[in-house]
Amino acid sequence: MTDELNGTSNNGPIAATKIAAATPTKSLPVTTKALEEQTVEDMAGKWSDFTFAPIRESQVSRAMTRRYFADLDKYAESDIVIVGAGSCGLSAAYCLGKARPDLKIAIVEAGVAPGGGAWLGGQLFSAMVMRKPAQAFLNEVGVPYEDEGPESNFVVVKHAALFTSTVLSKVLQFPNIKLFNATAVEDLITRKTGEGKIQVAGVVTNWTLVSMHHDDQSCMDPNTINAPVLISTTGHDGPFGAFSVKRMVSIGGIEALGGMRGLDMQSAEDMVVKSTREVAPGLIVGGMEISELEGSNRMGPTFGAMALSGVKAAEEALKIFDQRKAECSEGGKW
Repeated sequence: MTDELNGTSNNGPIAATKIAAATPTKSLPVTTKALEEQTVEDMAGKWSDFTFAPIRESQVSRAMTRRYFADLDKYAESDIVIVGAGSCGLSAAYCLGKARPDLKIAIVEAGVAPGGGAWLGGQLFSAMVMRKPAQAFLNEVGVPYEDEGPESNFVVVKHAALFTSTVLSKVLQFPNIKLFNATAVEDLITRKTGEGKIQVAGVVTNWTLVSMHHDDQSCMDPNTINAPVLISTTGHDGPFGAFSVKRMVSIGGIEALGGMRGLDMQSAEDMVVKSTREVAPGLIVGGMEISELEGSNRMGPTFGAMALSGVKAAEEALKIFDQRKAECSEGGKW
């Protein structure tokens, strides 16, 4: 057997002549610039001689899988898990990453594309409306907006995707945050407290495509992530919506769901922010998921509450982190 990447075989080193024969004869453009100094302008007018650096397909596979499985290993024990990478979850992740670079934060998102419903405004329109004072978060992350004047009670981002892509980009640049997208939370890890309450101690995960096919395939067991604090922002009821609160009701950790009521923009956004909190030991709920729990109104196409609910969720998580970690801890693990 031969290890093509390392250049060895069971019979010893591969002959130098074989390596030479496998090496492309066309030389790459020579540059004295460091990688980070190279620009696209360096390529201008040189396309006839252009070539990529040589590569083996196995190198691509190893580069991806090595990092992914290292992340699975690293974040199997996390400090905070965020379920749902919509506008609320991403805002919470940004605040946590900025405030506590020492914490390991895992984001689990069922969709391939993070962002939830925040890629567009209402009814597939582009602009994103945020009621004041949510523009404070836009200022924080550097998203420009239009203010229609002192008499206006809202600001407008020219395209919702500008907000979502900006926050997502900033979140992904934090070295202590890992996003596992196309990954579904299938269940919660729970413990009993000394008072007999159900305490959340992590999540049970699977690739979303696997989760969607449990009914037509044989047993496909899940994976797990332990964490003393979980922030759930899975949105309103749907295929994966309001997951954590629905699951807690089913196991007796929460008494009942109120069910989201009809649209009342004026009251709904205030309620979402004010009600974002720890609803069971170790479980913080924000965004539209809290509307499903509280039985409050939906707010429709305005996103200020989503961003500020994420800000508050992060604040709540940091308040209880040390306490929950101590309560979950047993022999150094929870």
